Amino acid sequence: MRYGCNRVGDGFQGSRQTSDDMNRTSRVRRTHRRSAFTLLEVMLVLVIIAAIAGIAVVNIGSFQDRAATAEISTLKTMLETYKLEVGGYPTQLSYLYEQPSDLADPTKWMQIKKDPIKPDPWGHEYEYTLNGSSFEIRCLGPDGQSGSEDDITS
Repeated sequence: MRYGCNRVGDGFQGSRQTSDDMNRTSRVRRTHRRSAFTLLEVMLVLVIIAAIAGIAVVNIGSFQDRAATAEISTLKTMLETYKLEVGGYPTQLSYLYEQPSDLADPTKWMQIKKDPIKPDPWGHEYEYTLNGSSFEIRCLGPDGQSGSEDDITS
């Protein structure tokens, strides 16, 4: 239903809106008005991200401890193999992959490890201490200080 003049040539038609026109207009306003996130929504997303990050940090720290423990175990096995082949433990961990120059019988030496020993998960070298017929391998842990409570030893 239209109201107003409808004369040919004047281009004017009635201006009464139907209910469809009003619904469309209010929908456009609602959509236009809701073009950004509310502060509550942003804060909720930040809390979720912080919780996930906290869980990830705890798991990564635990993973590094397990990796260092596994590497120490592998080095212990290599040192035992070296002892069986040569007759004693090496004075340095590097002798697992390169022949020592002061070895009494160089024919007994065999290369146990192909590559140099990589640093621990925190980027520090493993400490190797030989005490006669026993040894200790120490990972310095996250703080990089020997003798602290975060050290991992064989």
